[in-house]
Amino acid sequence: MRIKYCAANFLRPIRLALPLLAGLFLGCDRMESDQSVSGTPQAALEVGVVELKRQALDVRTLLPGRTSAFRIAEVRPQVSGILQKRLFVEGAQVEVGQQLYQIDPKPYQADFNRAKAELARAMATVSSVRPQEKRYARLVKENAVSQQHYDDVKARLDESIALVQAAKAGMESARINLDYTSLAAPIHGRISQSFVTEGALVTANQPNELAQVTQLDPIYVDITQSTSQMLKLRKEFDRGYLQKTDPEHAEVRLLLEDGNTYRHTGELGFSGVIVDESTSTITIRAVFPNPDQILLPGMFVRASLSEGRLESALLAPQQGIAHTPSGGTTAMVVDASGKVVLRIVQTRRAIDNFWLIDSGLEAGDLLIVSGLHKARPGAQVKPVAADIPNQPGT
Repeated sequence: MRIKYCAANFLRPIRLALPLLAGLFLGCDRMESDQSVSGTPQAALEVGVVELKRQALDVRTLLPGRTSAFRIAEVRPQVSGILQKRLFVEGAQVEVGQQLYQIDPKPYQADFNRAKAELARAMATVSSVRPQEKRYARLVKENAVSQQHYDDVKARLDESIALVQAAKAGMESARINLDYTSLAAPIHGRISQSFVTEGALVTANQPNELAQVTQLDPIYVDITQSTSQMLKLRKEFDRGYLQKTDPEHAEVRLLLEDGNTYRHTGELGFSGVIVDESTSTITIRAVFPNPDQILLPGMFVRASLSEGRLESALLAPQQGIAHTPSGGTTAMVVDASGKVVLRIVQTRRAIDNFWLIDSGLEAGDLLIVSGLHKARPGAQVKPVAADIPNQPGT
C-alpha cells in the first residue's frame, strides 16, 4: 500500500502538466499556421541617408596666428628740463596732438624772446640802410658819388638782410624748442602707465621713453603658414584643381582663444617672402577692425583663410565615412533596389564636419550616416532622409 501511495504522488504532477503542454503546442501550431496563411515578410531595417550633391565651395584653411599692434609710439622728450605736469590718465584713450606732459618752459621762453629781439634789431638795421642804398643808387648814376661808396652801402644792406634771415631762423628754432616743452601724443590709441613722475629731470632724445601709445584699431594678425602647405597649394593651382580667388578681396576670419568666432572680418595685407629657418614657415599679415578692442597685442588666434575655389566639390558627412584598421576608407550607400553596397573611397581633406571626396562616391548616391552598426553589405534596408546641419555652402 505504501508503494502504491508513493507512485500515485509521483505521477500526480505529471498528470496536471499534460493539459498545459498540450495547450502550448496547440498555440505554436496556430502561430505557425497564421504566419503561413498571412505570408507577411519581416519589416526592412531603417537607415538614415544623405543624398550627395556637387556644389561650388570656397576652400578654407585654419592657420595659427598672433595679434600685434597696428602702431606703437614711444613718447620721448626732444628738449631737456624739469617735468612739471602729467596731463593724462594712465591706460586711457588719447588722441593725436593731445598734450601728455609739460616740461618747464621758462628757459625756452627766454630763448624765444631773445631770438625775437635779435630779429627786431636786424630788421631795424635794414630799415636804416635801405633808404641810404636808394639815395646812393640815384647819386651814382649822376656821378655825384663814387661807385665804391655805393658798393659799400649796398654790401651793408645785403648783410643786414642776411642778418634778418638768420634772426628769423633763430626765432623759429627757439619757437620749436618752446613748443617741444609740451609733449603731445603722436598717434591716437591707448596710453601706457607713465614711467616718470613730476619733478623728474628729462633730457633730449633720452633712451628711456616717458610713456607708450599703442593703436589697437585696426590691429594686425600675423599668420604663419608652413612651406609644405604653400607648396601643396601651388601644386593644386597648377593642376587646375583649385581656382584662385581675388587676392584684393581675400577675406580672413578669426577664431578666438575661447573658440568663439570674431564678429569682424579682415583682409590680407601682405605675404612674406623670407622663410623662417627655425620653423620653415612664412608670415602672412592680415588687418582687422577692432573698434571694441577685444583683440589685444600678443593674443593667440586661429585664422581661416580662403585657399581657392572648387566649382564642383563633393562633400560627405564624416559620420558616413569609416576608416579600416589597414588605413583604407569605406562608405556604405543604398542602391536603387534598396540594398546596402560597400564603397572604397578616397578623401582629400576635412572641411568642418565633412570629407572632401576624391573618388568612390558620386553625386546622387544615398550615403548611410545612421544605422551603420546594423547595416551589412547586401542587406535590404529602408532609406530615410537624415538631417545634417551646418553644411558648407548652405
